[in-house]
Amino acid sequence: MDTTAMHVTVEALASLLLARGQSLATAESCTGGLIAASCTELAGSSAWFERGFVTYSNEAKTELLGVPAQLIADHGAVSEEVARAMAAGALARSRADIAVAVTGVAGPTGGSPAKPVGTVWLAWAERGRDEAHDTVAVHAEKAWFPGDRQAVRGATVAHALAGVRNRLVPL
Repeated sequence: MDTTAMHVTVEALASLLLARGQSLATAESCTGGLIAASCTELAGSSAWFERGFVTYSNEAKTELLGVPAQLIADHGAVSEEVARAMAAGALARSRADIAVAVTGVAGPTGGSPAKPVGTVWLAWAERGRDEAHDTVAVHAEKAWFPGDRQAVRGATVAHALAGVRNRLVPL
């Protein structure tokens, strides 16, 4: 996604969050803070961007987001289970209403037959309220993005932000 298109996406996301009085948190591994950087590139983002966690190492995922080390050992850092735990952890450790988490293999090394370069797990966690107590809903999906490291990371940022926007727009 080019920078103009990304700016338009972030502006649309900002408008939706502001209209709903909500804020966003990010939990990033393979993008290394690029989602947060895309959000904070927009002036006034402090009104809707709550915080970002860059948890590149497994230890950071555990220490900053509360992802159980055993979950990482059992499923690997690039997995649905870890992406879900990252998103839920970002909500639990912030005041945000929605969080997006990404973990993947950006390349050019680090891939395997089971998880080739370009494999990314994304998860979105949202606070909700039922009549009895607060709830958290988490949705995760696996994606594969072609190209070099820059292309994989750029596509991940675009997909993550589009996923947030899609969760804010009523169907």
